Amino acid sequence: MMAPMTEEEFQNALNVPRETMDKLIVYSELLKKWQKSINLVSNSTLTDMWRRHFFDSAQLIEYIPDKEDIAVLDLGSGAGFPGLVLSILGVGEVHLVEAVGKKCSFMNQVIRETGIKARVHNQRIENMDPFPVDLITSRACADLEKLLDLTAKFRSEKTKCLFLKGGRFEEEITLARKKYALEVKKYASKTEESGMILSLSNIMG
Repeated sequence: MMAPMTEEEFQNALNVPRETMDKLIVYSELLKKWQKSINLVSNSTLTDMWRRHFFDSAQLIEYIPDKEDIAVLDLGSGAGFPGLVLSILGVGEVHLVEAVGKKCSFMNQVIRETGIKARVHNQRIENMDPFPVDLITSRACADLEKLLDLTAKFRSEKTKCLFLKGGRFEEEITLARKKYALEVKKYASKTEESGMILSLSNIMG
């Protein structure tokens, strides 16, 4: 079994500037504090949260060119993974969509205490008015076809998607392609042996 990733190992792996790292540490401390009263993440993952949550989210940054100038829609944000991490790492304007009010309150406190440019939408995406986005992200929220259905009104022909997926990703791609034409690039997860990052573009359907 792998030893838990430390703050220092996370910082070295991504070459994160000290100021950015300080914000991520504020986030991690708030996560531990709030987790005592509401279930933000699985308790079993807290001992290795720098790998399981922060590094898992941060690995997406490698696949986001021109990150400062884009609008991102993060679906089913929960405790803010990956959206809040990407915002702290300098990704433009991140919109976090989460239906559970307490989770939204948590994310808003992280935003206030870190001073990042992110906005929380406390509602179901089905009820939101669409606005243009360059990138859509999600982690462990729904299967691929459902994610594409939910985000259809936000996508243009230039919108890309980055989804963190588990071992069933091939099955999900096959099912999604029955309804959508799409280009898929697959990148192995750096945090989960069976995990995969799916990069989708030219989505039609």
